[in-house]
Amino acid sequence: MKTIPSRFTRCSPGLLAAGAIFFLPVADRAVLAADKPDHPNILWLIAEDFGPHLGCYGTREVWTPNLDQLAAEGVRYTRFFTTSPVCSPSRSAFMTGMYQTTIGAHNHRSHRDDGYQLPKGVRLLTDWMREAGYYTANVRELPTALGFKGSGKTDWNFSYEGRPFDSDRWSDLKLQQPFFAQVNFSETHRAFRAPKRADPERVEIPPWTPDHPAAREDWAKYLDAASELDRKVGLVLKQLEADGVADNTVVVFFGDNGAAHVRGKQFCYDSGLHVPLIIRWPKNYPTPKQFRPGSVNASLLGAIDLAPTMLDIAGARKPARMQGRIFLGERAEKPRTYVFGARDRCDETVFRFRTVRDSRYRYIRNFTPDRPFLQPNEYKQRQYPVWTLLPQLHAEGKLTPAQAALCAPTMPAEELYDLQNDPHEVRNLAASPAHRAVLLRLRSVLESWIEETLDQGRQLEPPELAARKGVTKPQTNPNTGYAPANPVPAGKP
Repeated sequence: MKTIPSRFTRCSPGLLAAGAIFFLPVADRAVLAADKPDHPNILWLIAEDFGPHLGCYGTREVWTPNLDQLAAEGVRYTRFFTTSPVCSPSRSAFMTGMYQTTIGAHNHRSHRDDGYQLPKGVRLLTDWMREAGYYTANVRELPTALGFKGSGKTDWNFSYEGRPFDSDRWSDLKLQQPFFAQVNFSETHRAFRAPKRADPERVEIPPWTPDHPAAREDWAKYLDAASELDRKVGLVLKQLEADGVADNTVVVFFGDNGAAHVRGKQFCYDSGLHVPLIIRWPKNYPTPKQFRPGSVNASLLGAIDLAPTMLDIAGARKPARMQGRIFLGERAEKPRTYVFGARDRCDETVFRFRTVRDSRYRYIRNFTPDRPFLQPNEYKQRQYPVWTLLPQLHAEGKLTPAQAALCAPTMPAEELYDLQNDPHEVRNLAASPAHRAVLLRLRSVLESWIEETLDQGRQLEPPELAARKGVTKPQTNPNTGYAPANPVPAGKP
């Protein structure tokens, strides 16, 4: 027999008014739970390795009617960015509302055999939601009729003492309102798994990708995976309706980091950090003043802003240490002028990038410029056809300058891009006299952020420790030995 957790007594007073709810038959309890709770349920639908490649974001050769409809009923955000371009640091950040670089969760991955703990005062979002009276779930077990399961992904860069979620079953949610639940979808994570629909000849490929049959086929498979993701999201949304709780539930769809393509995932460009965000507000609750159903919102948002915003929706206060900002409701904070991102070690491959973006420009500081973009990485060599295609075409002289730059033996120490005129970030303006003021402004903003947020990545891991994290030994530069990076000297290039 299932036991209702004791903290359920802190849930909606309306459900407890009779004083004897726990002695009611299960069927009667279900009727009471189906009533409107004081605060809405919250359902996160999280796509793995997925950029804003939906029909409603303007992508061709993708079929996403369910998410397009969700956007039509809610708000589609066009400037939503994760704080890391790879899953485990990104998830560590948005599940705590803290920068991964602040809490020491910046290296991908670093928790499995080292026992990293969250700093004092930092907790999972689900811990705070429980205190607000919410039941929490990371759903793997969906109704059998749907024909699939959630991935159940957590992938945090820290050891967690305790039970992060109350359940992994969809069937528990209707009886446990209000709930905070997430369903993770792995379709857009390599290797892509989906029926073939997109025409490789018709897909739009970015200029940093060679126009080659293998590259086109790879992009088509990714877009097919996005179409399959949409199909499954549609089934979950229909189940929410069938259970009678859709009008009580805030639905939030987003990606955990950018798409798994050569210049996307693991790199600090828009292609690695820019992900979709769609929110639909439930009919049974007053709409926040910042929320207009059917609209498009271009505000700058970071993924760490989700945690405090969800807590505010739940009627709870933002924790003192939480770095994310509330962006909906009466307690919404000042809108962001800048969003920040970081990439550190990924598997056995050591880089250190820090980036800041405003509404128009992205600035990237590379603390490891002596290392090539195509630094060896076994995961990418196995999974990314274009990763191995690039050096082959480069040797044959068949790459454009934007593509050939990825094959250079070193990388720029600074990069600056005008997203308004160069959305694919292929024209580096760091040396442009006309953009000197922008460069200095964003460099200063980034330096301040590094200091103020107590960036824990200012010293790289020793090579032998990095080797133990990956599947291969890291390659070393015979000239530099990949020495640990130093902090940015104030005002220095």
